[in-house]
Amino acid sequence: MLTDFGVILLFFIIGFLFVAIGLIAAAIIRPHKPNPIKNSIYECGEEIIGEPWIRFNVRFYVIGLVFLLFDVEVVFLLPWAVIFKELGWFAFIEMVIFVLILVVGLAYVWAKGDLDWEKPKPYIPKLQDLVTEKKRF
Repeated sequence: MLTDFGVILLFFIIGFLFVAIGLIAAAIIRPHKPNPIKNSIYECGEEIIGEPWIRFNVRFYVIGLVFLLFDVEVVFLLPWAVIFKELGWFAFIEMVIFVLILVVGLAYVWAKGDLDWEKPKPYIPKLQDLVTEKKRF
């Protein structure tokens, strides 16, 4: 008779064997015909220019994180909307405050310029410009 931990161990072993058998069967069945075109980097049909190990602009990550933040927060609105009538005015006021916090966060990110894809380069005044009083800012 197996204990509860024995049953869990048995499930882990069966799961491991299931995955291992699937990977081994796929390695045996699949065709293996390498060539330079198949081994090249494919990037949306574009020709490869330069090295693949370049530094990506941080805006990719910032926009992705902002999207995830607001997307996950908006998911909290669905359960509230489903049982809205049962909760009453107190829950409505709480959700209004929650949405206002989201709007303030969006306004902050927007005002900071993190949603702009191309930011203008900042103008750094030089001493000569300040002396001759050519103000460009």
